[in-house]
Amino acid sequence: MRLSHADHSASPPRVEIPRDYNAAHDLLERNAARTGKLAFIDAVSGARLTYGQLREQAHRFANALRDMGIAPESRVLVAMHDTVEWPVVFLGSILAGVVPVAANTLLTTQDFEFMLRDSRAQALFVSRALLPAFESLVGKVDTLRHVVVAGGDGEHTVATMVAAGSDRHSVASTTSDDACFWLYSSGSTGTPKGTVHLHSHLVQTAELYGRGVLGIREDDVVFSAAKLFFAYGLGNALTFPMSVGATTVLLPSRPTPADVFRVLTQHKPTIFYGVPTLYAALLADATRPKRADVTMRVCTSAGEALPADIGKRWTAEYGCEILDGIGSTEMLHIFLSNRRGEVRYGTTGKAVPGYDLRIVGDDGRECGTGEIGELQIKGPSAALMYWNNRAKTKATFCGEWTRSGDKYTRDADGYYTYGGRSDDMLKVGGIYVSPFEVEATLMTHSAVLEAAVIGVADADQLVKPKAYVVLKPGQSASEADLQQHVKSQLAPYKYPRWIAFVPELPKTATGKIQRFKLRAASGA
Repeated sequence: MRLSHADHSASPPRVEIPRDYNAAHDLLERNAARTGKLAFIDAVSGARLTYGQLREQAHRFANALRDMGIAPESRVLVAMHDTVEWPVVFLGSILAGVVPVAANTLLTTQDFEFMLRDSRAQALFVSRALLPAFESLVGKVDTLRHVVVAGGDGEHTVATMVAAGSDRHSVASTTSDDACFWLYSSGSTGTPKGTVHLHSHLVQTAELYGRGVLGIREDDVVFSAAKLFFAYGLGNALTFPMSVGATTVLLPSRPTPADVFRVLTQHKPTIFYGVPTLYAALLADATRPKRADVTMRVCTSAGEALPADIGKRWTAEYGCEILDGIGSTEMLHIFLSNRRGEVRYGTTGKAVPGYDLRIVGDDGRECGTGEIGELQIKGPSAALMYWNNRAKTKATFCGEWTRSGDKYTRDADGYYTYGGRSDDMLKVGGIYVSPFEVEATLMTHSAVLEAAVIGVADADQLVKPKAYVVLKPGQSASEADLQQHVKSQLAPYKYPRWIAFVPELPKTATGKIQRFKLRAASGA
């Protein structure tokens, strides 16, 4: 496998992957000489896994899968918290040619039943704490033949599988174009879709973004607030560090500010991956550590566009840039990002080398400088399809181009600025209004922690902006105060006609605001 480092303006970098290829085998063999190096640390239990142990356990797990009769190309559902057993199950499945389907651990029994039936999973690997959500499904889903518990001792556990599996190193005969793993979309716009990724995709994102933009190194310690079952978290905490031999700190529990601060101060990560809502919460926390107590050299943000004010305050507080970027489940990781030393807060940066971007207007033509349209992406990590969903597959994957569903503009310097989801854009008086622009302006008010803006019809059935606002603890502001704040910074027609103060905003587990729920609640 060779990586060309040619300049993007001349020809994009290419990661050449052989036809006969297994993604897990590649990641494990890259670290075959680092047997004693720590690969994963559980920040809660203290469990540790070296690269040597990971390699041995992944192969044992793969052999145990074969002994269970799980054939290559079969699917298995992985509903596990971020512990050191997660990479063993994920990589071991891929070694065996089995397709792991990573499940969001915050979902309901109904959601899990949909995923089991949709994927026709033959086995379930589930954290003990999550087992109650699946108990009613055992015997109800016809394809489900095995339930294996992660964490603790006893029969039918991941630990007993690993112990029983042969230590023989045998890798399934897979190709770079074989289905490797699935990720379900986060559901920010409704029903999740099973997104099928290939063996070649993991290393593509590791080389193009992980090394090419992030600059991850062997001596890094990384910590991702986004979990491993998300596309963002999978690259952050597994693919990128394993591609260079770095160490990952895992947090099985929800990343509260207190837990994040504890990891940052105790484990001293040099790379921290967050999301905008978390950065806002961390900055608002009075117990946040001082700059001298942390060792971050670079931070990233994705999930939603990072408000400029949050980025500037974080850099002022910790002397560390946040590389705001955008990725998607469909593209696996970030394809558009700010770069170190070239950050322009309020923008999403420039195309990641190796990816081509274009902005397309409602008329289907490519937009010019400053014109708003839908962002589309062409690159080597685009998903194969949505499983069992031909119509949405055709609507999203258009030849070599993937539709993002995000509205963007591009300036004369090549920086892209987020305008909102295509479904969220408002037309006020015949002019497009970006909800994100209004939200970002509201968040510059000293009393505002978070904001979400949707369109609501007035008495004349004309669409106008409505804002849902979460205030900082102990702060207060009136509707008139916030309306005037927006009017003082944006064109008058953009100010929110109504403001509802709420204790929290509905979000996906990745931190994306679910505006469709706000629209439903408003009758919009």
